[in-house]
Amino acid sequence: MKLNIKPRTLYILIGIVAAVFMAVFAFGVEQYYRLHVSNLNSYDGKEHAFNIYPGMTMDSTLRLIRQEYAISGEADLKMHMKLIAIVHPEPGHYVFPAQMGDKEFINRLKLGEQTPVKLKWTNSVRTREELAGRIGAQLLMDSATILSMLEDDKYMANFGMNKETSRCLFIPNTYEVYWTISPDALFKRMEREYNTFWNEERRRKAEERNLTPIDIAIIASIVEGETYVTKDMPTIASLYMNRLRIGMPLQACPTIKYALGDFKLKRILNRHLNVDSPYNTYKNKGLPPGPIRCPLPRTMDYVLDAPKTNYLYMCASPKLDGTHIFSSSYGTHASAARSYHKTMNQMHIK
Repeated sequence: MKLNIKPRTLYILIGIVAAVFMAVFAFGVEQYYRLHVSNLNSYDGKEHAFNIYPGMTMDSTLRLIRQEYAISGEADLKMHMKLIAIVHPEPGHYVFPAQMGDKEFINRLKLGEQTPVKLKWTNSVRTREELAGRIGAQLLMDSATILSMLEDDKYMANFGMNKETSRCLFIPNTYEVYWTISPDALFKRMEREYNTFWNEERRRKAEERNLTPIDIAIIASIVEGETYVTKDMPTIASLYMNRLRIGMPLQACPTIKYALGDFKLKRILNRHLNVDSPYNTYKNKGLPPGPIRCPLPRTMDYVLDAPKTNYLYMCASPKLDGTHIFSSSYGTHASAARSYHKTMNQMHIK
């Protein structure tokens, strides 16, 4: 049957169909753009990092995201969330670009495609408590859990260490790890880093000095406690190894500070030398049971490559510039010590 449609009506129908088509096309283009190209844009045009904690919902995540990003079409984003079927985001540390489409944003949260964090600490870390606190502040883990593992002799035996030497496993550096790494995985990662540093050559150097990697770390920690002047470090290491070799007490002042737990002491007096501690190297011969800080890799290399000397004594320079005066005889040392103490007294340093 032939339809009898007036031209004007036909034009109107064509116009309606075209308008619908254009609207659908525009909607499709808009959805494609917001899904694949851009729906979230940072206010300052820079990338931003977010920590998504366990238990967070997409609603709480969006509240967090809105602090740094403008969402052009929030209804579109929520529609895309339903289509991609995300209910809860995976916990993690995420660094998002300045501009992103809904698909990238949603899929990264759904699949847990997080960005590694840079985990670091320095040789300023002295105690197990400090180390655990520094790690816990940078990762999604409780510092109390880290501390309990560091102090668990049975657990640390897996790495050939104990409570006192556990800090040796954590060599100061910057490591890329996931924010959600488990404590056990972190310790195993540190074991790999430890074995990478303690390669065959370094182990050979330690063995030639009749020392273990743990011994080297302990000596290095004491050397760092003695000075910040790097040129003196190899000589100080040589001096302490000379004392060890002949059975002379180390008599290292930094170990007294550690034993007392007072790292702000500027002057070690006779009354401090009576502290009852295995870290008191004035009372106890040999190395203390563990390091007095987490020594830097370069300092351990200074110990491994320390020159051969006949020095047995040293005294801080009266210039108070961090350098030392080294001696092979007690008489020469005593003279240098008098000059140092005179300067300290004149400056009223106690």
